[in-house]
Amino acid sequence: MIDLLVDHPVTLLFVVLALGSALGAVRVKGVSLGPAGALFAGLALSAVDERLAIPEVVGTVGLALFTYGIGLASGPQFFASLRSQGRSLGVVAVSLGLAAVVVHVVGWALSLGQGTVAGLYAGSLTNTPALAAARDALDGSTEPVVGYSVAYPFGVIGMIAAAAIALGLGRRAPNADDRDLPLALGSRTIRVGPTAPRTLRDIGATAAVFARVQRDGEQLVPGADFELRDGDLVSVTAPLGVLDEVTARLGVAAAAQLSHDRSRLDFRRIVVSARELTGKRLGDLELHERFGGVATRVRRGDVDLLAHDDLVLQPGDRVRVVAPREHLPEISRLLGDSERRIGELDAIGYMFGLAIGSLIGLIEVPLGGATFALGAAGGPLVVGLALGRMERSGPITWQPPYGAGLAIRQLGTILFLGTVGSRSGSALLDAVGSSEGLKLALAALVVVTTTAAAFVVAGRRLLGMGGARLAGAIAGLETQPAVLAFANEQSADDRVSTAYALVFPVAMLLKILLAQVLTFW
Repeated sequence: MIDLLVDHPVTLLFVVLALGSALGAVRVKGVSLGPAGALFAGLALSAVDERLAIPEVVGTVGLALFTYGIGLASGPQFFASLRSQGRSLGVVAVSLGLAAVVVHVVGWALSLGQGTVAGLYAGSLTNTPALAAARDALDGSTEPVVGYSVAYPFGVIGMIAAAAIALGLGRRAPNADDRDLPLALGSRTIRVGPTAPRTLRDIGATAAVFARVQRDGEQLVPGADFELRDGDLVSVTAPLGVLDEVTARLGVAAAAQLSHDRSRLDFRRIVVSARELTGKRLGDLELHERFGGVATRVRRGDVDLLAHDDLVLQPGDRVRVVAPREHLPEISRLLGDSERRIGELDAIGYMFGLAIGSLIGLIEVPLGGATFALGAAGGPLVVGLALGRMERSGPITWQPPYGAGLAIRQLGTILFLGTVGSRSGSALLDAVGSSEGLKLALAALVVVTTTAAAFVVAGRRLLGMGGARLAGAIAGLETQPAVLAFANEQSADDRVSTAYALVFPVAMLLKILLAQVLTFW
């Protein structure tokens, strides 16, 4: 059997991925290895026979697919956050720099090699692209993989514990951020009172959508200049805190549910599949002017966003539209509403982006006595961030549909991890069977504990983060979906995912850079 797998590397690849996927699905107290299961499956097989090695180019392709996809998904929010969240990102940078200093000092004290130290850094912070960058800097050495493999479980478990502590602090000692209402959306029918503003525009609620007005038994979709009368029923969608403010200005909450009457106005979730709409603002569709309708919510992935004119559309968005029944088919044609098309990539845009990222990753810059390059991880990531912000250029759509992009990222992750695991099992076996393994475990414990403690204190004391936001930021700092999944299971607050998305791309890029620095420091 072993000889068969050695002679057929494609079969070996799928065996590793199948075993890794099964291992990654095993849950212990709500936590699973996820994609990292492929790493340990590859390590186990190659420990049996070092000839069971998947060709390295497979891992490089997987890595590029993963980091480019992360860049595309994070690009729009990343550049917006640079302006508004500079202080938070500064704390992220300092925390990751502190982790690099700690792992360097611990490595020096324990007489560990530079490659092993770089791998410890990547493993303690569970960052696959950082591991790849360290290996590239050392011409494919297996040393970083050994350090990474030993440290990885400590990184996952330690940061899950840190997220649990953050959520616990939010419950036991809530600060101002904990007491703020999350931006969960709600809908309410309001009966207009005699002291209400004259028009909807006069209310001044920019974070609210007025979907329906009922007057004398007739319903319509109002415009901003619609004149209100005492006794009108108005259906409003807004964040929960804003709903209370709008209710206080308009009148009182009513028991009626206007959406139950679908005789004239109806509603539908319509998927954005028309490529020409990618990168366009929702307001550019002129739904009210053309069809007498309005968009109230946009579902992107697992998050509901409030529909507003400046919201930029992405492929796969599901727009909840309220409009006269006879106009809904026209709106569906405008948005596309094709499940098949949202599973399709713009292959030209995706492949050109990968090619540009790979070329940029080859550029070497002298740094001290060594050279630095973004490599197969950093190049596609940087280009993905830039193109993700652009969304589209003329006929080329850079941004893939949400589901397709997620699937490609997951495939890229297991391809890379399965490959590096299959090429490093014998080296890990030698390390675990010696005093080196104990040193690596001790070093990983110190690095994870120090980094987690510093970030929790800084996030709470310096940035005033609430428990949910801090738990999401910890997951982003660790670039670890398992930590994010744990935090989301423990808290229904959307700020967990928002903080994760803010921190993730910055942490990813910094870890790629610092892992390379550790190979020659």
